[in-house]
Amino acid sequence: MLNLGTTGGTEEAILKDRRYLWHNITPYSEQNPPMIAASGSGSWITDLDGNRYLDGMSGLWCVNVGYGRKELAEAAYRQMLELPYFPLTQSHMPAIKLAEKLNEWLEGDYVIFFSNSGSEANEAAFKIARQYHQQTGQPFRHKTIARYRGYHGSSMGSLSATGQAQRKYKYEPLSGSFLHVSPPDGYRRPPGQTLEQFNLQCAQAIEDMVIWEGAETVAAVIMEPVITGGGVIVPEQIYLDRVQEICSKYGVLLIMDEVICGFGRSGRKFGHQNFGLKPDIVTMAKGLTSAYLPLSATAVRKDIYEAFKDSTDEYSHFRHVNTFGGNPAACALALRNLELMEEEGLVARAAVLGERLYEELSELLEHPLVGDIRHFGLITGIELVTDKTTRQPAPLDTVKAIIGACKQQGLIIGKNGDTVAGFNNVLTLAPPLASTDDDLDFLIKVLKAVMNEFAGS
Repeated sequence: MLNLGTTGGTEEAILKDRRYLWHNITPYSEQNPPMIAASGSGSWITDLDGNRYLDGMSGLWCVNVGYGRKELAEAAYRQMLELPYFPLTQSHMPAIKLAEKLNEWLEGDYVIFFSNSGSEANEAAFKIARQYHQQTGQPFRHKTIARYRGYHGSSMGSLSATGQAQRKYKYEPLSGSFLHVSPPDGYRRPPGQTLEQFNLQCAQAIEDMVIWEGAETVAAVIMEPVITGGGVIVPEQIYLDRVQEICSKYGVLLIMDEVICGFGRSGRKFGHQNFGLKPDIVTMAKGLTSAYLPLSATAVRKDIYEAFKDSTDEYSHFRHVNTFGGNPAACALALRNLELMEEEGLVARAAVLGERLYEELSELLEHPLVGDIRHFGLITGIELVTDKTTRQPAPLDTVKAIIGACKQQGLIIGKNGDTVAGFNNVLTLAPPLASTDDDLDFLIKVLKAVMNEFAGS
């Protein structure tokens, strides 16, 4: 049990926090002040009162190599002394080297546009897709098809692509150029359907949308390989095979959002590589720097990039600028981050840890509140229900209580929060890829103990 008292310093920090800080996606609570983190090492965070927590969510799915990696701080420090900033209206060596490394990881031929966040990477992708079609004689292609429950960012365009109504509430109207279809949520498929039949039906919904809207108006399909923050919804291989076929058939660009699934989280370098996909555009952030500095990237297939090189048209170039995107220090750090992952075998490690975590937690399927457990590499989702037959989602209060009880025992876990009304019922786990066996033992032990406390709820 953690020390729940607060020192004088912590109390003062909380007062100043409440006065000056506006927190991300968190309701204000006088009774439940935020944890104020002071330091991190490996998979662990220490707060101002000295309490230690295993970070079972890698921050926000992003601290892949763990906290306190001196090698990353030194890479950024060296670059800051040499060249702290230069805009990518021109160029610099850290961006060139990182773009080359990303091509190696992507196992393809891509040109890289750098930004700062996943939202920005997706915004760039949408603009690139529209302009590409304009410049290849298809000026009416402006619509993008996404999936309900999927998340693609919080800026106005990326929020339009997001299929989570609660994230959009009070910010609408958004762009009408983004359309949504049902996700391949196999746990909630109609009775009597096999997983293969259901996944084909969900893929068919994309083709139907293209036809109904008019193929000549559809620019792109965007999706994560696996819906992560929307509830860890894992498709079957046949679903993604069919999506790739549909995009190719109708000349629609396939944008793969790898902001969470990328950089080893899935047990492969990128999530789509688990399915053998060849996306036209790949967006990425988070694990690119293990969140040590802001950096994101939009990787565009080389032949698509070629359409932007027409020197006879003054508007043929990509007229998009990002002041801090591709910051030299962030690029140097990202390059060292990828090298560390290679040196330490963290991509393969994620696959091993993910399988073990899933196997160890599978016994919770007998728990009265657990309807389903899903995983993709080192991402696990535990869907909580009040009735295993009807699959009625567990209320948010129950989900929060379990998360709170874990935190009291020194374990931070997450949930799919503020997504779809009534369906914020999935506990999420995504510990650092560098987690030790002892770290995983602790996570499993605490989560099982807490779930046992709620067995009679």
